[in-house]
Amino acid sequence: MHVLAALLRNLVFASALVAAATSAVAQVVGASAVAPAQAELDKAAFAEVERSLAEGFGDVQSVVVLQRGRVVYQFYRDGAADQPRLVASVTKSALSTLVGIALGQGRLASLDQPVLALMPEWSGVNADPRTAGITLRHLLTMTAGFEIGDNEAVLQPRTAWARPMRAAPGQAFGYDNAMVQVLTAVLEKATGMPVMEYARRELATPLGIESFELRRGLRLRTLDMARLGQLYLQKGKWDGRQIVPESYVMEATRPQNAGGPPLSIHYGLMWWVRPSNLERQTFMAVGFGGQYIWVYSPLDLVVAINSTVSLASNNRGQAQHLIRNGIFAAAQKRAAAAP
Repeated sequence: MHVLAALLRNLVFASALVAAATSAVAQVVGASAVAPAQAELDKAAFAEVERSLAEGFGDVQSVVVLQRGRVVYQFYRDGAADQPRLVASVTKSALSTLVGIALGQGRLASLDQPVLALMPEWSGVNADPRTAGITLRHLLTMTAGFEIGDNEAVLQPRTAWARPMRAAPGQAFGYDNAMVQVLTAVLEKATGMPVMEYARRELATPLGIESFELRRGLRLRTLDMARLGQLYLQKGKWDGRQIVPESYVMEATRPQNAGGPPLSIHYGLMWWVRPSNLERQTFMAVGFGGQYIWVYSPLDLVVAINSTVSLASNNRGQAQHLIRNGIFAAAQKRAAAAP
């Protein structure tokens, strides 16, 4: 009898360990294996989203929803869950993350460090004395002050730095794609390695991101986009390790200025922020055509969406509509259910 009781206790203990391990895996890597009861509740909550995607929203190609640290819904129009997809300007939020990591490692001194202190070889590139006052913060908040011109042109960092100034640093928001090249050069100088190597080592590997490709723009799996959002929801911590300093995460996802086009909402450190009375405001990474990482902390919610990359898709805004009018309601329904 005592032996049987001991065996039962061991079985209960082992089951608890397995459950804890499964939960930990689901929280850290978004594993889809969950208890049948949970899966049924997930399915019921997102049934209307599934129907909407089957009947319309043709621009939306893939969706991953994380809630309470695990995948509660996935959709792939092409059935290719492991396909890396072009993320467009979501790249900026990933780049911001690398800046935060470099700050935490002491490779960068502070957000208010002048760019020319890091890149003295650019000192003679632009004759305007105002460039001496441009800091990392100005690059990240899109307030460096350069004339933007053709925002679709991919400029070399020195060429981007040589552009005329239209405003003093910090005075005006201007959504400037060339800041990606400028920040990339700064990061490579500070870290002593190509930015993609640094990204794979310090961000992709710790998060379990399997594909981190730079092929005509950054490409990520939709699940890995969601992982980036989850990292920020968890204030920079992943699997017990502080990947990005919490102070940087909070700074990046709070309004730094009033923003402007193309979204015309507040801007953080290469993250868009929707102001509210919430303790922690809704923040998002957004790319052309409808690429989204959307984070809403009151529901412990991360939504990642990839859409067709085209002007027509961008104008229709189906991804944003799906988040606001479908996924958000489904997440509320799921949060109200138990477990």
